[in-house]
Amino acid sequence: MKRFAWLIPALFLFCLSAKAQETPAWELSGGYSYLESNVSGSYFGLQGGGGAITQNLNSWFGGRAEVNAYHGVESGTTVSVVTANYGPVFSYRKFDRFTPFANAQFGVIHGSQGYLGISQSAFKFGMVGGGGVDFNLNQQLAVRGEADYLLSRFYGLQQNSLTFGVSLVFRLGRK
Repeated sequence: MKRFAWLIPALFLFCLSAKAQETPAWELSGGYSYLESNVSGSYFGLQGGGGAITQNLNSWFGGRAEVNAYHGVESGTTVSVVTANYGPVFSYRKFDRFTPFANAQFGVIHGSQGYLGISQSAFKFGMVGGGGVDFNLNQQLAVRGEADYLLSRFYGLQQNSLTFGVSLVFRLGRK
């Protein structure tokens, strides 16, 4: 943590030099995503990608639909996981160079046979909460960094997973 102590004053100075931005009506994003699953203290990671569409109702509130797919090997078995969620997103558009946001989404998670040791593919309830920041390249394009907590339940056991993603954001229209 001490290695990153310089980051707080740097971000503060960066924020002081920024100005407000326009609000896009729609945002389309797609890119790389990583899922780190925690099952009773046992961790494994899956790699994948996904996409999202966001409709901004005003400068700070919108709705986001997001789908992510992950694939990898867990305990010698090739597995895949797909999440599909929808929920509100809250953006803070006071800076020209970046836009921080927070989101809470609800939907489903589908695990293939072998995921967490399940004997057949299954759909379960999934909840995602977290946030990130869009680094604005121009009015129509941004790079998004995001980290989320993913809650799911297979076998009656709660899985506390983390997802990390980097994507390209295309902005359409104006509010």
